[in-house]
This record gives sequence, C-alpha cells and structure tokens, in this order.
Amino acid sequence: MGLFNRKSKLPPADRPPLAPDERVLAWAAAGNGEGDGVLVASNLGLWLPGRGHRLGWHDILKAVWSGRELTVTPAERVAERDGYLVVADCPAETYLLLDPGELPHQVRARVTRSVAYTGHHEVPGGAGRIAARRVAGVDGLTWTVRYDPGTPTGAEEVAAETDRLVAAARAATVPADV
Repeated sequence: MGLFNRKSKLPPADRPPLAPDERVLAWAAAGNGEGDGVLVASNLGLWLPGRGHRLGWHDILKAVWSGRELTVTPAERVAERDGYLVVADCPAETYLLLDPGELPHQVRARVTRSVAYTGHHEVPGGAGRIAARRVAGVDGLTWTVRYDPGTPTGAEEVAAETDRLVAAARAATVPADV
C-alpha cells in the first residue's frame, strides 16, 4: 500500500466498519514494521491497523507523537470495582506516519478532551492515577484507576484506600447545582 494524499478521501478498501453515527475526522497511511496499514480517527475513537474494532478515546492511556511516529498505549481492563475500573497498560503500538496530515492533532485533541479529571494519589505500598473520562454515547463519567508498577494491587488496604480516593474525587467533580 503506497502513500495517500492526505487531502484525498479515505479509499473505500481502507474504511473501517463505522457505526451509523460515526464519521471520519482524519486518517493516515502507516507502517508499523508488520506491513502497511491505515490509522483512522473518528468522532468515536481510533481505528488501528490489524484491529477489527475501534479504540474509544477513553481507552487510550497515552498517545505520543514524535514528529514521525505515533505511539499509542491502550488500556486493558483488569478488574471492575464498585463505581470504577482498574486498568493497566497494554503494550504500546508505534506507527510510522510519513504523511500524517491532521491525524496526530486529532488523536491528541480527542484523548485530551476525554479526560474530565485526573489525579495521582498515594496508596499503601505504592500509588495510582485516578481518572474520570468522557465516553461517547454514555451519560456521566467513567472512572478508572491505573496503579503504578510495584503497587500491591491485590492488597485489601490498597482497594479500601482506592475506594475512598475515587469516592472523594467523584464528590469533588459533581456540579454544585445538581
């Protein structure tokens, strides 16, 4: 697959199976070392080569643009607790974009826009990041916790402190007029 002119339309063969209310915002041809592919940013998330599903903007923990490569770190759901999800980093995926167009800008803007709250907090034996994310088509915020490496995530005191921290963050983000 060769390079595409970024001002041209996405070729039909490269168009992912979009939902009825989904629209393409930007796209770029890429090579990730395993062959070429196309990355497609939509209003609902990011389609990556070799995946049959989109990553919602809220499912991307980190996206880094080097000027030539886009590295995306998706979240993996590890556990579901009362009112929040525990997530961990999936392996980072890096794509060389020779003609990136608006794709890196859209990825950054959409991932950033999905974050409503973030805070790093200490827990017994470690720390973790609590985040509230906006999810397309879902009312309210989705809360997640990503523990730092080495944190004893299975310890009861870690779960109890995390529950307390998430509850405090939720209370702090509730609009005053509700």
